[in-house]
Amino acid sequence: MDTIFTLSSPLGPLHLAADGAALTGLWLEGQKYFAATLTGGEQTAELPIFDEVRRWLDAYFSGEDPGPLPPLAPRGSAFRQEVWKLLLEIPRGETTTYGALAESLRAGGVAASAQAVGGAVGHNPISILIPCHRVVGSGGSLTGYAGGLDKKQKLLELEGTDLSRLYMPVENGQSRKAAE
Repeated sequence: MDTIFTLSSPLGPLHLAADGAALTGLWLEGQKYFAATLTGGEQTAELPIFDEVRRWLDAYFSGEDPGPLPPLAPRGSAFRQEVWKLLLEIPRGETTTYGALAESLRAGGVAASAQAVGGAVGHNPISILIPCHRVVGSGGSLTGYAGGLDKKQKLLELEGTDLSRLYMPVENGQSRKAAE
Protein backbone atom coordinates (compact mmCIF):
# COMPACT_ATOMS: atom_id res chain seq x y z
CA MET A 1 0.00 0.00 0.00
CA ASP A 2 1.22 3.46 -0.84
CA THR A 3 1.19 6.43 1.44
CA ILE A 4 0.53 9.77 -0.20
CA PHE A 5 1.36 13.31 0.78
CA THR A 6 1.02 16.74 -0.84
CA LEU A 7 3.46 19.59 -0.44
CA SER A 8 3.67 23.05 -1.95
CA SER A 9 6.38 24.13 -4.35
CA PRO A 10 7.18 27.05 -6.67
CA LEU A 11 5.45 25.00 -9.41
CA GLY A 12 2.30 24.47 -7.36
CA PRO A 13 1.22 21.44 -5.36
CA LEU A 14 3.36 18.31 -5.67
CA HIS A 15 1.75 14.97 -4.91
CA LEU A 16 4.08 12.34 -3.48
CA ALA A 17 3.66 8.61 -2.98
CA ALA A 18 5.89 6.21 -1.08
CA ASP A 19 5.96 2.54 -0.20
CA GLY A 20 7.25 3.35 3.28
CA ALA A 21 10.95 3.24 2.47
CA ALA A 22 11.23 4.83 -0.99
CA LEU A 23 9.49 7.40 -3.15
CA THR A 24 7.25 5.71 -5.74
CA GLY A 25 5.67 8.81 -7.25
CA LEU A 26 5.94 12.58 -7.54
CA TRP A 27 3.40 14.34 -9.74
CA LEU A 28 2.72 17.98 -10.46
CA GLU A 29 -0.85 19.17 -10.07
CA GLY A 30 -2.83 18.19 -13.18
CA GLN A 31 0.01 16.14 -14.65
CA LYS A 32 -0.83 13.69 -17.40
CA TYR A 33 -0.78 10.11 -16.07
CA PHE A 34 -1.22 11.50 -12.54
CA ALA A 35 -1.01 8.68 -9.98
CA ALA A 36 -1.03 6.04 -12.74
CA THR A 37 1.29 3.76 -10.76
CA LEU A 38 -0.60 3.84 -7.46
CA THR A 39 -1.91 0.45 -6.42
CA GLY A 40 -5.14 1.48 -4.72
CA GLY A 41 -5.99 1.75 -1.04
CA GLU A 42 -3.63 4.67 -0.45
CA GLN A 43 -3.47 6.38 2.90
CA THR A 44 -2.33 9.89 3.72
CA ALA A 45 0.39 10.24 6.34
CA GLU A 46 3.77 11.78 7.10
CA LEU A 47 6.74 9.48 6.53
CA PRO A 48 10.49 10.05 6.93
CA ILE A 49 10.93 9.61 3.16
CA PHE A 50 8.67 12.62 2.60
CA ASP A 51 10.93 14.70 4.86
CA GLU A 52 13.94 13.60 2.78
CA VAL A 53 12.17 14.53 -0.45
CA ARG A 54 11.07 17.87 0.99
CA ARG A 55 14.67 18.72 1.98
CA TRP A 56 15.94 17.69 -1.46
CA LEU A 57 13.29 19.77 -3.24
CA ASP A 58 13.84 22.80 -0.98
CA ALA A 59 17.53 22.82 -1.92
CA TYR A 60 16.74 22.18 -5.59
CA PHE A 61 14.20 25.02 -5.83
CA SER A 62 16.62 27.33 -3.99
CA GLY A 63 19.18 26.74 -6.74
CA GLU A 64 21.49 24.82 -4.44
CA ASP A 65 22.97 21.38 -5.03
CA PRO A 66 20.38 19.11 -3.41
CA GLY A 67 22.90 16.31 -2.93
CA PRO A 68 22.16 12.62 -3.36
CA LEU A 69 18.66 11.58 -4.27
CA PRO A 70 16.42 10.09 -1.62
CA PRO A 71 15.56 6.40 -2.18
CA LEU A 72 13.47 5.99 -5.35
CA ALA A 73 11.33 3.03 -6.43
CA PRO A 74 9.50 3.95 -9.65
CA ARG A 75 7.11 1.29 -10.91
CA GLY A 76 7.12 0.35 -14.56
CA SER A 77 8.15 -2.19 -17.16
CA ALA A 78 11.76 -3.28 -17.61
CA PHE A 79 12.03 -1.03 -20.66
CA ARG A 80 10.73 2.01 -18.78
CA GLN A 81 13.11 1.29 -15.91
CA GLU A 82 16.04 1.33 -18.38
CA VAL A 83 14.91 4.68 -19.79
CA TRP A 84 14.45 6.17 -16.31
CA LYS A 85 17.97 5.06 -15.34
CA LEU A 86 19.30 6.98 -18.34
CA LEU A 87 17.35 10.08 -17.28
CA LEU A 88 19.20 10.01 -13.96
CA GLU A 89 22.48 10.33 -15.87
CA ILE A 90 21.58 13.64 -17.54
CA PRO A 91 23.53 16.35 -15.69
CA ARG A 92 21.77 19.35 -14.19
CA GLY A 93 21.72 22.23 -16.67
CA GLU A 94 22.02 19.95 -19.69
CA THR A 95 19.54 18.34 -22.05
CA THR A 96 19.45 15.34 -24.34
CA THR A 97 17.06 14.11 -27.00
CA TYR A 98 14.70 11.16 -27.23
CA GLY A 99 16.79 9.92 -30.16
CA ALA A 100 20.04 10.10 -28.17
CA LEU A 101 18.45 8.09 -25.36
CA ALA A 102 17.21 5.49 -27.87
CA GLU A 103 20.72 5.28 -29.34
CA SER A 104 22.16 4.75 -25.85
CA LEU A 105 19.72 1.94 -25.21
CA ARG A 106 20.49 0.29 -28.56
CA ALA A 107 24.22 0.50 -27.80
CA GLY A 108 23.45 -1.42 -24.60
CA GLY A 109 21.55 -4.10 -26.50
CA VAL A 110 18.02 -2.82 -25.83
CA ALA A 111 15.80 -2.38 -28.90
CA ALA A 112 14.41 1.14 -28.78
CA SER A 113 13.01 3.87 -30.98
CA ALA A 114 12.79 7.55 -30.13
CA GLN A 115 9.00 7.16 -29.97
CA ALA A 116 9.22 4.27 -27.49
CA VAL A 117 11.65 6.29 -25.39
CA GLY A 118 9.22 9.22 -25.53
CA GLY A 119 6.45 7.00 -24.16
CA ALA A 120 8.64 5.86 -21.29
CA VAL A 121 9.81 9.39 -20.53
CA GLY A 122 6.21 10.62 -20.56
CA HIS A 123 5.18 7.95 -18.07
CA ASN A 124 7.96 8.74 -15.60
CA PRO A 125 6.19 8.51 -12.22
CA ILE A 126 8.77 10.55 -10.28
CA SER A 127 8.92 14.00 -11.87
CA ILE A 128 11.76 16.41 -11.13
CA LEU A 129 13.91 13.88 -9.22
CA ILE A 130 14.03 11.61 -12.27
CA PRO A 131 14.65 14.53 -14.64
CA CYS A 132 12.44 13.83 -17.64
CA HIS A 133 12.25 17.62 -18.13
CA ARG A 134 15.83 17.48 -19.48
CA VAL A 135 14.73 15.60 -22.61
CA VAL A 136 13.93 17.70 -25.69
CA GLY A 137 13.04 17.05 -29.31
CA SER A 138 15.82 16.51 -31.84
CA GLY A 139 15.51 20.04 -33.20
CA GLY A 140 15.47 21.68 -29.78
CA SER A 141 11.71 21.64 -29.24
CA LEU A 142 10.56 21.68 -25.61
CA THR A 143 8.05 19.00 -26.43
CA GLY A 144 6.58 16.23 -24.39
CA TYR A 145 6.37 17.15 -20.72
CA ALA A 146 3.43 15.57 -18.89
CA GLY A 147 3.54 18.35 -16.29
CA GLY A 148 3.14 21.09 -18.91
CA LEU A 149 5.66 22.84 -21.13
CA ASP A 150 5.60 26.00 -19.01
CA LYS A 151 6.79 23.96 -16.01
CA LYS A 152 9.41 22.18 -18.10
CA GLN A 153 10.80 25.55 -19.16
CA LYS A 154 10.81 26.81 -15.55
CA LEU A 155 12.70 23.71 -14.35
CA LEU A 156 15.30 24.11 -17.10
CA GLU A 157 15.68 27.82 -16.28
CA LEU A 158 16.10 26.99 -12.59
CA GLU A 159 18.89 24.56 -13.50
CA GLY A 160 20.70 27.20 -15.55
CA THR A 161 20.14 25.43 -18.87
CA ASP A 162 21.05 27.45 -21.97
CA LEU A 163 17.62 27.94 -23.51
CA SER A 164 18.86 29.97 -26.50
CA ARG A 165 18.88 26.88 -28.74
CA LEU A 166 15.51 25.60 -27.54
CA TYR A 167 12.03 26.62 -28.62
CA MET A 168 8.42 26.07 -27.68
CA PRO A 169 6.46 23.90 -30.14
CA VAL A 170 4.37 25.47 -32.85
CA GLU A 171 1.21 27.19 -31.65
CA ASN A 172 -1.10 28.70 -34.25
CA GLY A 173 1.68 28.36 -36.81
CA GLN A 174 4.19 30.26 -34.65
CA SER A 175 7.07 28.78 -32.70
CA ARG A 176 8.97 30.87 -30.21
CA LYS A 177 12.35 30.67 -28.54
CA ALA A 178 12.16 29.22 -25.04
CA ALA A 179 14.31 32.03 -23.68
CA GLU A 180 11.78 34.72 -24.66
